[in-house]
Amino acid sequence: MTTHIILTGTIIDEESFCSAHEVCNICNTTMDKLRAIINEGVVEPRGTSPNSWRFNSSDISKIYTTVRLQRDLQINLAGCALALELLEEIEKLRHLTR
Repeated sequence: MTTHIILTGTIIDEESFCSAHEVCNICNTTMDKLRAIINEGVVEPRGTSPNSWRFNSSDISKIYTTVRLQRDLQINLAGCALALELLEEIEKLRHLTR
C-alpha cells in the first residue's frame, strides 16, 4: 500500500505583502498575539492601523519563528526577540565565512 503525503503552503516572494489577517492565518496565531509581537519590536508593519498593516516575507518568517518559539519552548516575547537577533547574527557570520 502506498502512502501519499499532501503538503500545502503559501509562497510569498520578497516583493509581496500580506495583510495582518493573512499573516495570522499563515502563522496560526491571533491578532492579539500579532499585536504583542509588534509591540515587542520583533517586526514593524507598514501601515498605520491593523486594517492597513502589511508584512513582507521577512516579517512573516520572524512572526512564524516567534510563534513557534513561544508554543514549542514557552519562550517569552523578549526572549524571542533576542533569539531572532542571535539567529540573524549567526546567518551573517555564515555568509562571511563562505
